Amino acid sequence: MAGIWRDFAVAALTAFRRRDAQAIADERRRAVERLAEETIRDERRSADPPE
Repeated sequence: MAGIWRDFAVAALTAFRRRDAQAIADERRRAVERLAEETIRDERRSADPPE
């Protein structure tokens, strides 16, 4: 019976860790996208002649 509870606890902890890892990966992806958009905006501003 203790083995069942141990397996359940391990499975629950693993599920939470995977969600955390996925959340971290999603946040990294969003940060890279924001950086890329900001860099593109800056490059366009510097490439456009001033009016």
